[in-house]
Amino acid sequence: MSVMEGRTTSALLYLDGVHVSFDGFHAINNLSLTLEPGEMRAIIGPNGAGKTTMMDIITGKTKPDEGTVLFDGMTDLTRLDETRIAELGIGRKFQKPTVFESQTIEDNLLLALNVDHSVRGTLFWRGNGAEAERIDRVLETIRLTNARNRLAGSLSHGQKQWLEIGMLLAQDPKLLLVDEPVAGMTDVETHQTAELLKEINKEKTVMVVEHDMTFVRELGVKVTCLHEGTVLAEGTIDQVSSNERVIEVYLGR
Repeated sequence: MSVMEGRTTSALLYLDGVHVSFDGFHAINNLSLTLEPGEMRAIIGPNGAGKTTMMDIITGKTKPDEGTVLFDGMTDLTRLDETRIAELGIGRKFQKPTVFESQTIEDNLLLALNVDHSVRGTLFWRGNGAEAERIDRVLETIRLTNARNRLAGSLSHGQKQWLEIGMLLAQDPKLLLVDEPVAGMTDVETHQTAELLKEINKEKTVMVVEHDMTFVRELGVKVTCLHEGTVLAEGTIDQVSSNERVIEVYLGR
């Protein structure tokens, strides 16, 4: 019996037998992956392994040729557009931070909170108590409480990444997809980002795509290694990094 015939799954995210081809190239090839509610998972693998395409499928940017993609047990993501998927509670942070540089940190969060408002309307809006409280909580989580009135353009690269994670959190998603969050960060910022994501993971399910193995080790979560659009290995960082195939295609000797 197929999943679509009404079988539900306890998984928050469930991919099964997913295929995607672009001009005959199999970007995703029989990919199956399950993320439980409250889990944090690290996704590793060489360039071209299908990591970005997988995130594109989850967020509705790319439609699979075949396979099942379920969110929250029942919802078939392959039938929904990007906006609807975002509304369901799937937030994605791309690799390059896109913050409003000429606005304050607090206003960036307000803009994120009120995605449908005109910019002018939002900037002069100071919100109700509940939303103000949410922004305070987000500022605390992303460690920028004391910088709330600074212009976003004045932040370090690492802080901009945190602000963008905060802009996602302001929308209160159930699942966060985070793409290479520590690329270009200092060692200290990298460590702080691991702490920050662990904190977020207390309330949210998180998927992190990352190349930095030290950072992945620090997260201390289950790791999935993709290769040629499918799962090559899955387990703890020690299990995955001692896997012969993973060493061969990705980590080197």
